[in-house]
Amino acid sequence: MAKMMMMMQQSQPSFSLLTSSLSDFNGAKLHSQVQYKRKVQQPKGALYVSASSEKKILIMGGTRFIGIFLSRLLVKEGHQVTLFTRGKSPIAKQLPGESDQDFADFSSKILHLKGDRKDYDFVKSSLSAEGFDVVYDINGREAEEVEPIIEALPKLEQYIYCSSAGVYLKSDVLPHCEVDAVDPKSRHKGKLETESLLQTKGVNWTSIRPVYIYGPLNYNPVEEWFFHRLKAGRPIPVPNSGIQVSQLGHVKDLATAFLAVLGNEKASREIFNISGEKYVTFDGLARACAKAGGFPEPEIVHYNPKEFDFGKKKAFPFRDQHFFASVEKAKHVLGWKPEFDLVEGLTDSYNLDFGRGTFRKEADFTTDDMILSKKLVLQS
Repeated sequence: MAKMMMMMQQSQPSFSLLTSSLSDFNGAKLHSQVQYKRKVQQPKGALYVSASSEKKILIMGGTRFIGIFLSRLLVKEGHQVTLFTRGKSPIAKQLPGESDQDFADFSSKILHLKGDRKDYDFVKSSLSAEGFDVVYDINGREAEEVEPIIEALPKLEQYIYCSSAGVYLKSDVLPHCEVDAVDPKSRHKGKLETESLLQTKGVNWTSIRPVYIYGPLNYNPVEEWFFHRLKAGRPIPVPNSGIQVSQLGHVKDLATAFLAVLGNEKASREIFNISGEKYVTFDGLARACAKAGGFPEPEIVHYNPKEFDFGKKKAFPFRDQHFFASVEKAKHVLGWKPEFDLVEGLTDSYNLDFGRGTFRKEADFTTDDMILSKKLVLQS
């Protein structure tokens, strides 16, 4: 039987933080699509918004990365927010730089529905019993995981889905735009099939396609991969020429984009790419990470991946190709604009995660050592 639980205020440790004008997240700034309660000067990064109308919102997931920042924005805007999770992680966890009062306010309002989204009978019965106006699907990977949710909520106002720019077919013509061809065989084909399902179900849906997401609490080794090597004083191995062009989007900017589509008629049955405005080469990203963390100019070592057998280990966190997407549609249709440029965003990530002297996971330099060993042999 579904069980709704109001999170009670709990004591959590505070974190000290390196000084940064963008380092704390009481909610990233919202832009012109949101009306502010009062027109007074507010501190940068603080969130003061008026709720258009309170919605009963379900977030599928919500305890990691994107969901953590999105749920705080939604709660601050006055919505009733429920996280659907398996209950393996704390529903509310104090963020680095978050005040005790802000955390207490959030944790006293967030709700929890415990269950497995692949238990489709449970999903149908529990969601039907509770009823929700809006669903944010942050962790859905397959269409079959989405259909029971739609069937359980016949009066659903909006289904907002986190897809991926990885669905685009590889092309010689870039950046990728929302109307570009997609690849039904990509590793993100489940997300592509979900978008197709939403289109056929008659539900009011919106799909967000991020490129590479980075920022505080990132569980994927994107910027972390570079920071580990910089902090250890090691060279940074980059495949091939290093001039491959890619793109990163800050998690807080992604959260504000998710908020911008809520109840927005212009977002109805639409797809939006979300990422940073500018593109960066692999070598440029290594240098940007060094600048963000206050490290000296990095030593970059280029190598040919075809000369190595890395097994199942991933030698580099990005696909070895040009890969970036236009965010012009989101800017013009939604009035959304990313707040963070790349170095600012990387600084935010470094200060909150690495500046405290802690690492979220152990660094694995195995592939680096294979590359560097061969380089030394060639040089000898």
